[in-house]
Formats: sequence, C-alpha cells, structure tokens
Amino acid sequence: MITFHEKIREKIADEALQAALDANAERRVTGRINAFTSLPDWVDRRQRAHTVRAEVIGRLDQYLNKFIAKVTGNGITVHRARDAVEANNIFLDIVESNQTHTRTSASPLLIAKSKSMVTEEIHLNHALEEAGHRVVETDLGEFIIQLREERPSHIITPASHLRRHEVGELFHEKLGIPYTEDIPTLTNTARKVLREVFLNADVGVSGVNFGVAETGTLTIVTNEGNGRMVTTLPPVHIAVMGMERLVPTLDNLALMLSLLPRSATGQKFSVYTQLIQKPNSGQQKHLIIVDNGRSQLRESQLQEILYCIRCGACLNACPVFREIGGHGYLGRDSTIAPYPGPIGSVVSPGLFGENYFQLAQASSLCGACKDACPVDIDLPKLLTRVRAGENEDRGHALPGAAKLGLRIYTRIATHPGLYALSQRLAGLGARLAAPFSAWMKLPAFTGWGYSKDLPRPATRPFRDRWQSNQSESTSPEVASHRKGVLENPTALEQSNENLVNRFSEELSALNGQVTVCKEADFHEKVISFLRERKIKRVQTWKKIPGLNEAHLTEAGITVQHEADESIRAGISGALGGIAETGTLIIPGGENQPLTASLLPEIHISVLRASDIQNSLESALKLHKVENYSSVVLVSGPSRTADIEMTLTIGVHGPGELHVFAVT
Repeated sequence: MITFHEKIREKIADEALQAALDANAERRVTGRINAFTSLPDWVDRRQRAHTVRAEVIGRLDQYLNKFIAKVTGNGITVHRARDAVEANNIFLDIVESNQTHTRTSASPLLIAKSKSMVTEEIHLNHALEEAGHRVVETDLGEFIIQLREERPSHIITPASHLRRHEVGELFHEKLGIPYTEDIPTLTNTARKVLREVFLNADVGVSGVNFGVAETGTLTIVTNEGNGRMVTTLPPVHIAVMGMERLVPTLDNLALMLSLLPRSATGQKFSVYTQLIQKPNSGQQKHLIIVDNGRSQLRESQLQEILYCIRCGACLNACPVFREIGGHGYLGRDSTIAPYPGPIGSVVSPGLFGENYFQLAQASSLCGACKDACPVDIDLPKLLTRVRAGENEDRGHALPGAAKLGLRIYTRIATHPGLYALSQRLAGLGARLAAPFSAWMKLPAFTGWGYSKDLPRPATRPFRDRWQSNQSESTSPEVASHRKGVLENPTALEQSNENLVNRFSEELSALNGQVTVCKEADFHEKVISFLRERKIKRVQTWKKIPGLNEAHLTEAGITVQHEADESIRAGISGALGGIAETGTLIIPGGENQPLTASLLPEIHISVLRASDIQNSLESALKLHKVENYSSVVLVSGPSRTADIEMTLTIGVHGPGELHVFAVT
C-alpha cells in the first residue's frame, strides 16, 4: 500500500505530469486574471456572493423546502438521499422502472452522463455498472479518463494530467483509430463516438451547478454541449445535486454566473448555461438531492466549505496541487480523494472523515487559494481546523520544541517592529543558505533537499513593496477612478459603444458571427448565407418572429420542424441578447425545439436588436425566463480545451454560430 508521502514523491518525479500541470495551471490562472479585468466591481461582487452563500447555508432547510416545492410544482419529481447508498438505490429504482415499462425484456440500459462531481463522490457509475447497465461519460475529459479507468484529476479539467501523446495512444488502443497527436482529430473522434450515445441513450444524467429557490430552476453550466444533449434528447433525465447548491433568487444566480466561469475557465460566460424549469414534452425529469454528510458538515467548524461553487480556481492557484496533481491526494487507505486540492483537503475529510485528514498537511497555507476563491472562502483557516482535528483524533500533542517555537513566533508577530526586523534577518539567512539547499538534505518529512530548494528572497522585502503599493493605490486619482467604477461599473463601456456593437464584438471574440441587417434585407441575407454553404434543408421552430418560411421554400430550401441528424443547419429565434458577454437567450418549449440550436453543425439565430440588454441581471428580469420550460444562454459555438488546454471549436454542439441581428 503506497503512502501519501510516497505518492507525492512519485508525482514530483514524473516529468510528463509536471509539464502538464504547469501548462494547465499557468493558463487557467492567467485566464482567470484576464477575465476579471472586464468586471471592475469584482471585489464587491465577491463579497456579495459570500453573503448570499452564507445566507443559504445558514437557513438551508428553509431554502430547500421552498426549492423542492417549486421544483415539484414545475413537474419534476424530487427525491432526497441521506447518503451515497440511498442515492444510488433511488437512481437504480428510476432506471429499472423505466426499463420495465419501455423494454420488452429487462435488457441493460444505455446511460449518457455529463460531468458531475457529486456523482463521482457517490460512485454512481460503479453502482450502475454492477447492475448491468452501460454508463458513458460524455464530457471529453471525463470520456478520456473513463477509457483509462481513472478518477478525475481536477474538478474542471478531469484529464489535465495527460499530454496529447497519451490521449493519442489511448484512442488508438481503445477506439481503433490510427495513432495521431492532432488535437482536433482526437476531439472529432470523440464527437463521432459520443454522438451515437446521445442519439440512442435511454437515460441522461447531469449534475446541477445551482438550484434557484424562488423559481425551482435547475442551472447547468457547460461548454461542449454534452450537458444539453443528456438533458434534452433521452426520454428520461436524472439530475443529481448536492443539497447545498442553492441560491435564493434569479438575481443571485446572475451574480454567481458572473463569477463562476471567470474563475473556472477564464471565460466571461460559459458557452451553454441551461435554466431548466420543466420536463420537455414526453420526457421524465427527476432530481436527486444528496446529503451524504453535508448536514453534519454544516454543524461543524468547517461549515464555510459548503459555500463552495466548485470552480476549481483554488486548485490552479495552489503551489502544492501544481506539483502533485489530483491523483496525488491519497487517504490513509491509499484511495484517491473524491475532491483534490485545497477545497478537497477540507471537503474530503469533512464529508468522509479521518481517512482524509492528512490531506490538509499538503498545503503551504500561503493564502493563494483564498485570494482565488470567487466567494471568499477562508481556506487557510479551514485547513488549519482540519489539521487541529487530525491531532485531536490521533491524540497527538504538540512537541515541546514546537510549542516553544509558536510562543516565540507569537511574540514576534504581535510586535510590528520585531516582525519587520525578523523578516530582514530571515531574508539574509535564506540568501546565504539558498545556494546550498540542494545538498543540505534536511529531514525527509520537510521536503527540503529532495523536492524543494530554498528560493533566493527578493532584495526588497515584501513589507516594503506592500507599503509602497498601498501608497500608490490610495492616491486621489486611483481612489476617484475606483469610486466611479463602483458607482456605475458599466459607465465606461456604455459611453464608447451601443449595445448592438458591443454584442457583436463580444460574440465575434467567441468565434461567433453577427450580421446586422434591416428587416427588408433579412431574408435575402439568410438565403444568401445558406446558398453559400450549399445548405438545402434546415430545421426551424414552427414560428420565428420575423422569419417567413415561404421565402425559404421559394428559394428551394426545405424547412422542417423535427430533429434530424442529417440536417446541417438549424434556425432558432431568441428572446434577447446580452451585450457584455455576447450571449443569446434562447427559450425551449412547445414549437420551440432546443434541438434546432443543438444538433446541426451550424446554428443560425434570429435576434431583434431592440431585445439586446447590457447585462444578464437586466435580461433575466426583462425576459421572464422562469415562464418557459427551459432556457439556454448561448455564448458562441461549442468548444473544449480538455486536451493540453488547447482550444478546439465544435465538440458536441454546433461548430458555427451565426446571428442575424435585425434592426
């Protein structure tokens, strides 16, 4: 049985893993920082988000009751599970009930699953496979690690530990394609394999990013389109949700959605954000709300960890995670922790007990995780509480030397003059010791000598640099700028461009195309586009404001309203657009099939320019999205970066998005 420290050494020595982790972390961190530059009031939003999450966890029973009543009233069947065993049994009961009613014999069912950490937590796949069913992970990263029979190594990018040659070898071995390291080819191979799964699945499975208590809305955030596929196409959709994943209102949801994608993937908005209120026509929808230790965690000193919105930003920021990866976080029994990184070092022991207490030792307590957290969770504080719990559980007391050291540190840290002097003396000592750290071979438990070198301290102490920066940041010019941004965060944007132009610029940056046209020219431009692409058949809604099907028919283009895998282009309407993120608001319901914007390789949307709003908050209020069975917010064509963080356009959803903005 391999120990935690042995696994750490193994991961640090793995050069391919180190290269993969470095690339993933650097791009994610840079992307997050750049994405937040477009949100000048992000500090205020972060504090508001913390307050919202604290309110929900503090009154969780009330919000859950309200949410369940709304979801049930919307026609979705709700189930509550105390633990993993009960959750899996509920799931199997639903599956087997449909197996009996839809099959002439009790043959295994095909289950298409989108990425969900809570289903990883309860080992859902294992339970379904033991019952004889076939479960297929449809997120590209999850599909890759399922083929490798591994656990996810990251909350957001499950295959971040792999390089392209490893994926090429895997697809050659498992899928029978010629060996290639070309990432678009590998992605297209997965698309072809999984398209058959989507079209033939008996059951679709998803997680839930947020549940909205006031409307009973299930919110699912994805980029590839697989989340939309598994919730839309199969006759049965089962969503699995941790009981803490609630927000009170749609306004609160808009706040969270301004923070989650920026923190998770460096995007202003994810490609697809689904707001599900009701089942599709002829479809069953079930929601399984999972406790699995959350109630107990809520009553503990680790309660704040339940504020987490699962963005994974703390993993990317953590210097320890960047060295050992997600598979390096082992319990005492050598099992890989369900949740890795700083968040996992609190969640895993919080939910599953002493087996994972040791994970909290894999932290420098540098605070980078707290700085990165979009809801301002004090992770260093929680990590120290886990460490304290480990010592209490083992009955360990601090050694005398450690107690003496802490007393000395307390004395120094509580006197600014002494602390400043100690910094300078420590810096001098470290500069003298740094050249020799590689051969000093300090005790193995410290890590110094075999996996770490003493860095050369900066010639100018951090304290001096911080005081200098504080002086600059509090200058009258900076203070005046900040005051203006906080009072009206969109003032600068509004003064430079109108909503239509900004919408066009934002969507174009996401590989979408916008054609602004007069109503009189609209049909001619659409027909010209279809002819250029040699498209003679399209799927449309039964009625799209501004679109006259007769014009298309007269031009020799066949129009149909039913989904067909062979159709290359789908045309949908839109409730509106969001200028600040280049996002379309597309409703789904009777006569408005979501498949028109999902199955074809080209999605064409008709948007009234007057329906474009500046922000998500204003758009959700104006367009009353809760009145529709479902709404999808679309920001560009489908995409993935699950292989070596290389952006690839066109995965499970359309590879092209063309918007005709009619003025």
